[in-house]
Amino acid sequence: MKILHVADLHIDSPLAGLTAYEGAPVEEIRGATRRATENLVRRAIEEPVDLVVVAGDIFDGDWRDFHTGLFWVDQLGLLHDAGIPVVTVTGNHDAASEVSRRLRPPPNVTKLSDSTPETKIFDDLGVAVTGQGYATRSVTADLAASFPDADSKLFTIGVLHTSLDGRPGHERYAPTAVETLRAKGYDYWALGHVHKREEVHRDPWIVFSGNLQGRHAREVGPKGATLVEVQSREVNSLDALELDDVRWHDCELDVADSRDPDDVLSKVTECFASLVAADGERLCAVRVDLVGASPAHDALWRDPHGFEAEVRSIANRTGRVWVEKVKIDTARGLDLARSREDDAVGAIAARIADLRRDPELLHQFEPLFSDVHRKISADARSDDGAPVDTRRIGTVDHIRDCLDASLETIVALLAGEQG
Repeated sequence: MKILHVADLHIDSPLAGLTAYEGAPVEEIRGATRRATENLVRRAIEEPVDLVVVAGDIFDGDWRDFHTGLFWVDQLGLLHDAGIPVVTVTGNHDAASEVSRRLRPPPNVTKLSDSTPETKIFDDLGVAVTGQGYATRSVTADLAASFPDADSKLFTIGVLHTSLDGRPGHERYAPTAVETLRAKGYDYWALGHVHKREEVHRDPWIVFSGNLQGRHAREVGPKGATLVEVQSREVNSLDALELDDVRWHDCELDVADSRDPDDVLSKVTECFASLVAADGERLCAVRVDLVGASPAHDALWRDPHGFEAEVRSIANRTGRVWVEKVKIDTARGLDLARSREDDAVGAIAARIADLRRDPELLHQFEPLFSDVHRKISADARSDDGAPVDTRRIGTVDHIRDCLDASLETIVALLAGEQG
């Protein structure tokens, strides 16, 4: 028996912000969630699988375009025609979706209850699927705690949209513990909500399938679904299927040994060629991040926009590569130990060392950050959209980091003057 576990399709996710990038393949990237869904359905039919389990977030919040819903119903219809049943639960985004509330899926689809745990039994497969969806967008109760114990005569699947005991970058929804899931006696837990694939536990299997299609630069690498093969009421194998249409990459390049920008561009060319060879026909959406104390540092920073244009030109020549951003995080190759021999630098370094050793001395600097706390909201984001932990600003650890950075800046400025 084959079961296909998928979650977090986010069909027609609006992907706000793409239009800010000149030359971005906006329509191709926005259409990726649909094409990944088509890949999913095509693979389910080709296998063929006996059951598809969807662990929430089919849609993307209060998305009112009913063509999105019609597309999903059409895909479900293809599975119906192939004789493949589908079981779904709603996730936090589905609960806010006008589309999901008004859909009429074909008869092969079972949407489990949003108010209480519900079980669907497939006698012909010897399978029971138990789950509960979200009645509202924010569910903070442990839904799994109310799930019934498994039927020992059936292969039992639990379906849950959850953060478990917490995962970075994800709201704490329907929190629960691995021990709570294990105690139910289920054979497989199909989880959704966390967008990074994770095999949390193996006895029983507790699996986040990850999202079907990466949507931005923080959702990198292969995306897809999990194919579960069952034999004699036991999981025989798991296969992570790669079904994404556009693949996001974080191309971090250490350019410490690069003498000049041409050397760096050679590394970029090799990176892009490698990505295209691995990803086939997929579009590669790439963030390039240059790191390291490099002899090329000054030349890179002298004309960062010109260098970025060169990188984008390489992407165009390579084909099937779009550069989302170029970050130059290099540094000068500074000899801090030698710089400390300078009287002024040595005195500053000694003062910083004294401050670092004494937290009480560092506390006197905390008021300097009071204005920052007032002006930055709790949901602050960095330039790439990642959440910022504002609680760390002005703490002793943060001030220590600032002191270390200040010494490097002073040495770099002195080196520049001497040059």
